[in-house]
Amino acid sequence: MAAQASPIAQVDDLRFSYPQRTLFAHWSARFPAGLSLLQGEESSGKTSLLRLLDGTLVADGGSLQVAGVHWHQDPQRYRAQVFRTDPSSELPLQLTALQWLDEVRLRYPAFDAAGVAAWIERLSLREHQNKPMYMLSTGSRRKVWLVAAFASGAALTLLDQPFAALDQASIMAACDLLRDAARQGGRAWVIADYAAPAGLALVQTITLD
Repeated sequence: MAAQASPIAQVDDLRFSYPQRTLFAHWSARFPAGLSLLQGEESSGKTSLLRLLDGTLVADGGSLQVAGVHWHQDPQRYRAQVFRTDPSSELPLQLTALQWLDEVRLRYPAFDAAGVAAWIERLSLREHQNKPMYMLSTGSRRKVWLVAAFASGAALTLLDQPFAALDQASIMAACDLLRDAARQGGRAWVIADYAAPAGLALVQTITLD
C-alpha cells in the first residue's frame, strides 16, 4: 500500500481512440517501484498503452507523469525517464550490439555503461556483441533490447513481451535480472504479456479488457 501511495509513474484520465475504436476512456493507473504485469488478450491495447506511456503515441487527453516529470510540460525530459523495448521495430542492422548500446546511452542520462558487460554476460551475448545486428537471431536481438532496458536507468521501463523468442535458459536469466532490479528499488518495470513467468514477485497486475 505504501508503494502505491508514492508511485514512480502515474496515469490520470487517459483518453485515446483509433479511428475505428476507443481504447482508453478516463483510464487511470499507478506504477510503483517493482514489477507490474500488464495483461490482456490480443488487441486489448497492451502495446498501445506502452506507446502512450513512452510518448510514441500522443493521448487525446489525460495526464502522464514519471518521476515527477509531466509529459505535457517537458516532453524531452519525460522521454529520458522512460524506456520501452519494441520488438516490432527493427534494430539498426548494420550496427553491432555494442554500437547500438552506445547510441542508447546518449539518450538516457542515468545509463549504466559500467553494467553493460555484466548484463551481456548474464544473457549469453558476449560472443555476439561485436556482430552486426543482421547476423543475430531474433532471440539474440530481444536480449540486446533487454540489455538496453536494464542499462538505461529509466525510472519507468516498459517491456513488451520480453520473453518471446527466448529459450528457457534465457528466460530464466532474464527473470533473475528482473528480480535483482526489483530488489534494488527506485524503478518501475511494466511487463506487457499474456502472463508472467512463474517466480516473479509482482507488485500488481493490470488487466485490459
